[in-house]
Amino acid sequence: MDIARRLRELREHRKMSQGDIEHKTGLLRCYISRVENGHTVPVIETLEKMARALEVPLYAILYERKGEAQTSEEKNDLNDWASHGKGAREFRKFRQAIAVMSAEDRNTLMGLAEKVARGRKK
Repeated sequence: MDIARRLRELREHRKMSQGDIEHKTGLLRCYISRVENGHTVPVIETLEKMARALEVPLYAILYERKGEAQTSEEKNDLNDWASHGKGAREFRKFRQAIAVMSAEDRNTLMGLAEKVARGRKK
């Protein structure tokens, strides 16, 4: 999974500029550009701000179907997954665990997730 590419796709899909994200999050546009170009790995709090600005749940940044554009039905499936029940509990635990991780551990986890996602695409 390439978080940088995914953030750019979500922003462009919503027809938003980096400036729009800057106004909604308070993050500098140059920082947003660095994130989207893969030069910076954002912390979970920054990803949460970006998810709110893009009006998507946080896990939508980390979730991607095999190269397919999401339909509105698929978006509803995403919203249902962590909105209630076991999915919501699991996602809350995941968020809490990531929030207390060191930057090094978080980067390791994101690197592992990226490798798993690449393996699934082949």
